[in-house]
Amino acid sequence: MSTHTVTQESAPVEPAAAAPARRSSGAGRRPRKPTALLSKGVVNGLLLIAAFYMLMPVSWLLFAATKNHRDLFGTSGFSFGDFSLFSNLAEVFTFNDGIYLRWFGNSLLYSVVGSAASTLLCIATGYAFDKYDFRGKEKVFGLVLGGILVPATVIQLPTYLLFSKVGLVNTYWALLLPALVNPFGVYLARVFSEGYVPGEVLEAARVDGAGEVRIFSRIALPMLSPGFMTIFLFSFTGSWNNFFGALVMLNDDRLYPVNLGLFMWNTVTAQQPEFYSLVITGSLVAVAPLIIAFVCLQRFWRSGLTAGSVK
Repeated sequence: MSTHTVTQESAPVEPAAAAPARRSSGAGRRPRKPTALLSKGVVNGLLLIAAFYMLMPVSWLLFAATKNHRDLFGTSGFSFGDFSLFSNLAEVFTFNDGIYLRWFGNSLLYSVVGSAASTLLCIATGYAFDKYDFRGKEKVFGLVLGGILVPATVIQLPTYLLFSKVGLVNTYWALLLPALVNPFGVYLARVFSEGYVPGEVLEAARVDGAGEVRIFSRIALPMLSPGFMTIFLFSFTGSWNNFFGALVMLNDDRLYPVNLGLFMWNTVTAQQPEFYSLVITGSLVAVAPLIIAFVCLQRFWRSGLTAGSVK
């Protein structure tokens, strides 16, 4: 018994933290794996290719808009000629009594007013689907999600036939009313409501005597501002680029949005080549609102993209 005790006491005992310390000291000096470097290089290469693919048409448009009609066809696409950007802009804005400015204003009306109304409707609907319980809620929400699967071009002809019966064809309402329907916006609004609006805050407001409309407008809506801006940007982009709907619904050129007006100018370039400068410069101006909207509102939609990712 005593011999066994002496043997245990004489055995050297290594500190418990010594082995992990030696292992961790060499962990930071491990070289990166070649596969990790290769993966990073492939990802960066693909991002560069995608950026080049997206920026090249805009770059060509910027170069072409600075040229006069002679240099537009006499020089290469990515080279400067005589700088004529301001004269081209003046010609676009004054051609045919300033019809381009009217088209531009129509696009702002369709996109800003229509998108704001559509976004508010989506936010209210998504909030109701999230915070209220009613019979058949999930079935109705399933029908809303089913609307995402229906392409907008498929319903243009039925919409035209319905609007023609009530006299809304060739009016501003022909594009404003269809813009209110946004099933994907309703889905996003419900996701944002789940991530940004705590139910406890709403219950506290009800205990204090606040009504449902006041709770939504004063409490829930400010909390949903990132979601509002994200849905607004999606809706704004879709409305600004809505070409087929305007082509079907509108006959009066005074009601055209800017993209349809540029298309009509482009149809006569074969007979009148001087319209090429008008189309190119007008297209450059038409891109500006989208760039400005995304740059000015990026802090809202970038934070909104993470909604629901953390519980």
